[in-house]
Amino acid sequence: MATFKELKAQMAALEEQAAAARAAEFEEVLADIRAKVADYGVTEWDIFGRARGRPRKAVAGFLPPKYLDPKTGATWSGRGRAPDWIRNAKNRDRFLISP
Repeated sequence: MATFKELKAQMAALEEQAAAARAAEFEEVLADIRAKVADYGVTEWDIFGRARGRPRKAVAGFLPPKYLDPKTGATWSGRGRAPDWIRNAKNRDRFLISP
């Protein structure tokens, strides 16, 4: 019966052999894939059929300005952090842009 150290050494040797065999096979497969991609013009879209990863969130479009600073002409859409010129206003209705 083999000792633990002997079995561990055998396991390490087998792991090295497996890694070398995988690397050699990987190079062959990669070369074959690259040749086929070059021959047939295959793209990622052809293989996977859609964009990989998480679906992207829709980008918010441009919002027209809702508020206007009469002194400077600066505008604000009403979203996000309020600019200084309207931040402390008790009644923001006087800054509204009339449609």
